[in-house]
Formats: sequence, C-alpha cells, structure tokens
Amino acid sequence: MAELVFTPPNELADETLIQQEAAAVERIQRARAILGDRVVILGHHYQRDEVVQFADFQGDSYQLSKEGAKVAAKYIVFAGVHFMAESAVILGRSDQVVILPNMQAGCSMADMANAEQVLTAWDELEQVFGADPAEHIMPITYMNSAANLKAFVGRHGGTVCTSSNARGALEWAFAQREKVFFFPDQHLGRNTGKAMGIPLDQMVLWNPFKPFGGLTDAQILNAKIILWQGHCSVHQQFRPEHVDLWRKHYSDINIIVHPECMMEVVDKADYVGSTSYIVNMIDKAPADSKWAVGTEVHLVNRLKNRNPDKFVTLLSPFSCLCATMYRISPLDLANALENLVEGRVINQIFVDEEVQHYARLALDRMLAIPK
Repeated sequence: MAELVFTPPNELADETLIQQEAAAVERIQRARAILGDRVVILGHHYQRDEVVQFADFQGDSYQLSKEGAKVAAKYIVFAGVHFMAESAVILGRSDQVVILPNMQAGCSMADMANAEQVLTAWDELEQVFGADPAEHIMPITYMNSAANLKAFVGRHGGTVCTSSNARGALEWAFAQREKVFFFPDQHLGRNTGKAMGIPLDQMVLWNPFKPFGGLTDAQILNAKIILWQGHCSVHQQFRPEHVDLWRKHYSDINIIVHPECMMEVVDKADYVGSTSYIVNMIDKAPADSKWAVGTEVHLVNRLKNRNPDKFVTLLSPFSCLCATMYRISPLDLANALENLVEGRVINQIFVDEEVQHYARLALDRMLAIPK
C-alpha cells in the first residue's frame, strides 16, 4: 500500500499562490497587448519587483503623477498606494481614469492625519491665538497625505511639499507667516527645520489624540514649527545604532538615508535625501564604493542588483518593507487589466471636484516655489 504523505495546509497555500502569480504574468502580458497605449502603468520605487516589472514609469509619487498626466493613455493603473492614486487624479486630465489595483493599499503615515483631526487642531489653534490661525500659521502638508488634507492646505493659503523640496516650502512659508503647521510626518519637518537652524525647542509635537495637541499655550506661541505626530512605518525602523554598527565594520562606508528617518539617524548619516536623490547618488557613485541605505528594502535590493560593482546594503539588519504597498500583487494587476479588456473599470479612484480644485491650488503653489 502506498504511503500517504501529508502536506501542511500552509505549504499547499504557498504552492497554489506561486502558481497563480506565475499565471498572472501571462495574463498581464495578454491584457497589455490588447489594451496597447490606452493604458499606462505607474510603479512606485517601493513596489515589489513582481509588480514593478510591468511599470511604464518608475519613480516617487509626485513624479509618477506628473508622468501619468503627460501620456495619451486614458487609463492610469497606479501600482502604489491610495494617496498616490488621488494625486494622479488631481494632476491628471479630466478624461483620464485612475485605477488602484488593490483598494487596501494605503499609507500608514497618511492615515495618521485625517481631515477631522486637522480641522479640530485648527480650531484649537484659533482659540490659542484668538484669531484665524492663518494670520500667524502657514499649513504645509507632505505629499504623503490624503487629497482632502491637500485641499485644506490649499484653502488656507498653504502648500504641499515633497521630501526633496521641504526646505524650499518652509522658507516660502516663513517669508509670509511666522509659524508653520507641518503634517503628517514629524521627522521630515524636524530634520528640515533643524538643517535651517531652527532650535529644537521651537519645534513642538502636536498629538492629535490630546486636547490642544498636548501642548501649553506658551509652547504653541513659542514654536516656529508645529509638527504633527506622524511617521513612516518603514523609515521609523532605522536606528542610530545601525549606523554605528556599519561604521564599526567598514570605516569607508557611506550612510545615505531618507529624511523620513528619525533625527538621531539623519544626524549620523553622510547623505540625506529623497528616493530619487538616493537612486542618483548610488547609480553615479564610483565602483567599489560602499553604501548602507536607510529606505525601503525593495528599492535597496533593486539598487544592489543594478550596481554589482558596488557594495549596497540595507542599513537595518532586518527587512524594512512598505507592507501596505505590498498588498498589490500580480493577481491584482492582472484582474484590473483584464476587466479593462472587458470594458469594465474596477477600483477607480475618485476625488471630489472641490477637493481637486483646492488640492491643485496647493500643488500649484509648490511648483511656484524656487528650488
């Protein structure tokens, strides 16, 4: 009698998923051949390789939204997260349709500041100043925020910033108002303010779960920058001791990190900049140079693979991936494209017209800020 072999359920599931994802590659290729230039796929730097391999453009969120607006394609499939797809709607043409392959692909940082919380904070600031906060405070939201927060900023004379132009945005703001309300990423705001010479005691942290942010009137009135208590779950994982460990073993290593990392990491780094800055620095670096990189693991691995003449490694000893972006799988991409082939649009991203107007106003202000 033949021996019965028991395969654990999880192994069966893993094998089935592998087969399904392998089949999804062919499904994507067939659908793309049919759709032709009616569709463009945008892939964020942090997207997994199995998905980003199909991207027509690869980059950061703002860069990709601009690329989507330029192409003739009617359908923009954004392999990123929800706020990125919203930005593509805001910056795109009215005849374009933006699709997010998996509607569960969000951003933990963007979720740390919602419109209700920001409106409550603005009302509390009005109580502190006894006047419209816009007379004293310039609101700035990071690109990694929902469309309605970009619209809030637009309504109150503020702007949006990216990790590469945050300093320019702060300088622009201080030329008009005495204080800045910066959300949702505290680390980008703090690191940028510190580089501009603003003392740490003039950069206070607003906790949205406490009345008046957990701050006294004196702290608010003394502050130059009011930082929202938010962060990136990926970049938060990098620690100053990781930098010390690499320097201990490699005296000539270059530490390069994203400004979403905590101040203690940024202070120890050799280079600090956006994802595009990190990509350019490593791609143009001399052969045999060594780099420990403080950003998302899929991007780091991609840099490592395309720069075999250099030593490129993740700054952290454990994997730091964008778990929410990882929710988009080849199966999701295949499903979205095959529905388009059949004349159906699924997972379309909509942004209210009024929200689009004011969010675009804030983005246009950002574009007018000198670099």
